[in-house]
Amino acid sequence: MIDLSSSVKEQVENFLSYEGELLDERKFDAWLDLLADDVRYWMPLVRNFQHDKPEMEYTREQCDAAWFDEDKKTLAQRVRQITGGDHWAEEPLSRTTHMTTNVRIDGIAGDELTVKCRFLIYVNRRDTEIRLFAGKRVDILRRNGSSFLVRKRSIFLDQTTLLAKNLTTFF
Repeated sequence: MIDLSSSVKEQVENFLSYEGELLDERKFDAWLDLLADDVRYWMPLVRNFQHDKPEMEYTREQCDAAWFDEDKKTLAQRVRQITGGDHWAEEPLSRTTHMTTNVRIDGIAGDELTVKCRFLIYVNRRDTEIRLFAGKRVDILRRNGSSFLVRKRSIFLDQTTLLAKNLTTFF
């Protein structure tokens, strides 16, 4: 286990909380500014697996299908669709609450930190449509002055079947 000063962990936790606030306040352009130009945003499919084959739980990166496998350009395109009213699944816009917990710095390589956390995202649309997403994330954060940029985000949902009508939420 890496021994880090609490100030670095606090900076990471503050960054992740700020990022969630931006998404919840629908400040999507400001959220995009927190992403590195070379960001990779990936969410594999989840599968039920035989007890002795845990490596089969998630689809493989750059080999199998994924819910998301995006770069900054495609994320910006999604933001433009949502904010421009061109995205029928987000008209009217959803209300969200992003929560991150169990934040742990798992490694440091140069100016990048590998951060693991758990998340819960509450999404409400219209009067009665409610979605909950729970899972784990592995983020690679790159130092950017006194803050960070997200260079890579790997999102691991804790459900094999998505019960939501659409998947427009940013994690």
